[in-house]
Amino acid sequence: MAKVKRVRLRRVYEAADPREDGLRVLVDGVWPRGMKKEDARLDEWAKQVAPSTGLRKWYSHDPGKFGEFAERYRDELAEPEAAEALDGLKERAAGKTLTLLTSVKEEQLDYSHAAVLREELEGG
Repeated sequence: MAKVKRVRLRRVYEAADPREDGLRVLVDGVWPRGMKKEDARLDEWAKQVAPSTGLRKWYSHDPGKFGEFAERYRDELAEPEAAEALDGLKERAAGKTLTLLTSVKEEQLDYSHAAVLREELEGG
């Protein structure tokens, strides 16, 4: 399987950049607050690769919990439904730029589930 060319992280609320974004995939489990579906400019909504509600609420975007969050989230990504969805995403993005979209606050992107997903997509 070919690798993803490049994985970008962006907030879904930012304007789409057709020259840079490539395949635009929302990776949140819930729809972004205040966002109309037609304004999101998505190619796909991959809810299956989002962290569980329980894990997301436990983490609460606390950078001090990020290490444990990432470990628990990777365990969730290894479960059959999530693993299948992640493999499918890798296939659809092979050889392309992939932009993972999330609604977390911009300063928290490096401590988000999207950052863990990027590592998984780039590493495998």
